[in-house]
Amino acid sequence: MTVDFEIDENLAFVRDYVRAFARDTLRPLAREADEKGKLPTETIKQLGTFAGNRASIMPEENKGNGEKRSSIAAMMAVIGSEELAWGDPAVVLNIPGPGLAAPSIRAAGTPEQQKRFLDDIFNVDSGEPRFGALAVTEPQAGSDVSNVQTTAVQDGDEWVLNGTKMYCTNGARAEIVVVNATVDKSLGRQGQKFFVIEKGAPGFKVGKIEKKMGLTASETAELILDDCRIPFDNILGGAEALEPKGSGFKGTMKAFDSSRPSVAAMALGIGRAAFEYARDWVSSELPMNTSFPRKAAIEQKLGRMKRELDAARGLVWQAAWMADNKIPNSKEASMAKAYAPPAGLRACIGAIQIMGPEGYSKEHLVEKWFRDIKVYDIFEGTGQIQRVVISRKILGRLD
Repeated sequence: MTVDFEIDENLAFVRDYVRAFARDTLRPLAREADEKGKLPTETIKQLGTFAGNRASIMPEENKGNGEKRSSIAAMMAVIGSEELAWGDPAVVLNIPGPGLAAPSIRAAGTPEQQKRFLDDIFNVDSGEPRFGALAVTEPQAGSDVSNVQTTAVQDGDEWVLNGTKMYCTNGARAEIVVVNATVDKSLGRQGQKFFVIEKGAPGFKVGKIEKKMGLTASETAELILDDCRIPFDNILGGAEALEPKGSGFKGTMKAFDSSRPSVAAMALGIGRAAFEYARDWVSSELPMNTSFPRKAAIEQKLGRMKRELDAARGLVWQAAWMADNKIPNSKEASMAKAYAPPAGLRACIGAIQIMGPEGYSKEHLVEKWFRDIKVYDIFEGTGQIQRVVISRKILGRLD
């Protein structure tokens, strides 16, 4: 298999466009958003303008119209994700759009569902910012997604859902939330399906808003489904999802094969931000009379940070390239997700160590990036779960 990492002019344009936005808009908002724990509504609306511009340059398939996937959609996603997170990962999560609802809807939804649920979210000209969300984690089912207790029971032309979801990004303000629930416990994992809950659905309640160590400007909500009623057609995949070979646990989990490289790319972006900040600090602030052993140690640390981040990018791009070329990439997506967040975390730790007390100070952003990046090794499947997926794919035991 030959992997082509050539950046064509389209990808280069997207990278440069997003990089400029991250530098000029996101980075200046980072500290205030972190301290206040939120962004003003007007600022979110301004971010919506970017979302509209971004949607206009996205491949058509990414807009939810069900047409053939562009050959650079996944590469565009990971390149853009890295640059946005380099600007600020928490502010990024306030950019209006379908968020993590999109991969599940694209992976398992019918063409009609893709158009119905995603087109409206991308319509930023509607005035108010609009968000989508994915709710999978439960109090007793975190990384083990197959252990979810939320149930879905058909009642005429509706589904009735009961359960509790946790740590849902943008869950309280989302127009649509994709949730997984079990329709038949006797079927095990195959009895698990994905559903779209629309804002205002009867029995859909928002619980507490989490207070977190990092990504403080990002809303993370508890969602309660108390006899929540949704239309029958809101099961992803439609009626065919209920057939024996319909989109069950394995089918819908393939959505993570496209989202995990993007999450890994965000971790890479945070680590790159810390590396570049420390590198520039050394160039401008390190005293000229610094001892040779300390200079050598700093050089070695910077070199190691750079090597690991570049290696992470290779894994991320490989997983994205395979997705764009319709090559199964579960193992590669998990490899990227397992490697990039720890590499980014080590870069953040290294930056603090290089800068010493200044790195620990809130006068610099490296301490914030250190707090932000840890969760990237947790959500979308922990590093431990990724290593299980990798080993089982190597041994041919994932099924």
